[in-house]
Amino acid sequence: MDYSERWGADIEEAVKYALQDLKLARDEVEVEVLEEPSKGFFGLGAKLAKVRVTPKKPEVEEVPVVEEPVPVKVIKKENKPQKKEHNNNRNKNHNKNKNRHHKDETTSSLNLDTVNKDDLKEVDEHDALTFMKEITEKMGLNLDIKARVGEDMVHLDIEGKDSGTVIGKRGATLDAIQYLTSLVVNKESEKYVKVVVDAENYRSKRQKTLEALANRLAAKVQKTKKFVRLEPMNPYERKIIHATLQQNPNVTTRSEGEEPYRRVVIELKK
Repeated sequence: MDYSERWGADIEEAVKYALQDLKLARDEVEVEVLEEPSKGFFGLGAKLAKVRVTPKKPEVEEVPVVEEPVPVKVIKKENKPQKKEHNNNRNKNHNKNKNRHHKDETTSSLNLDTVNKDDLKEVDEHDALTFMKEITEKMGLNLDIKARVGEDMVHLDIEGKDSGTVIGKRGATLDAIQYLTSLVVNKESEKYVKVVVDAENYRSKRQKTLEALANRLAAKVQKTKKFVRLEPMNPYERKIIHATLQQNPNVTTRSEGEEPYRRVVIELKK
């Protein structure tokens, strides 16, 4: 039932009847008074109260817009021996359904820890660097791009006045570029290479933003004794929330919904 409209001798009585219809508590609904009660004159012309009671919409916590990258998940494709084609397809479908509800907790294109650039060697030539320069030049952007490589990894740092354009809204453009760069680098590579594209240290800032958000909302859950549902996030962002609160003795986290609307719920431990 979306709402209930009821009459009563006064507003509280009308609300009580509506709550019985909806089977909800007073703090779970919004009350709109449609008609005020009136006692009339010596009982003549008395009017009843009429209210419309509507269930409150679930509270959704929004993630801060500032410093919001959305790291792209790149999953390595491995060539495994195939026994029979029909059995292989059947197993793929089975595993896909089996792991669907846990993929954000177990996979990610980036580690949670910030990449230590001191462990990487700066290079002047690399497929990732060449591709990045070509694509940003075609976008008409003025940027300074540096490439650092390590074992099975390449890290691109972008700086310049047009960095904001590369990042895009909530990091969407940055993620798209990272995804495309990863495809280019791994196209002819026998060994998978992890590609990270960052702009103005954006991803590290985003991780700190999410960690602070997770701790703040955990405190809110403990105080109010009510669960909190965040806005939809990608798998990497959800993983940061889960990992940040994993050792919290008072709250637990879970994910619900389907992509791209899958979100994290923070609630008290039972």
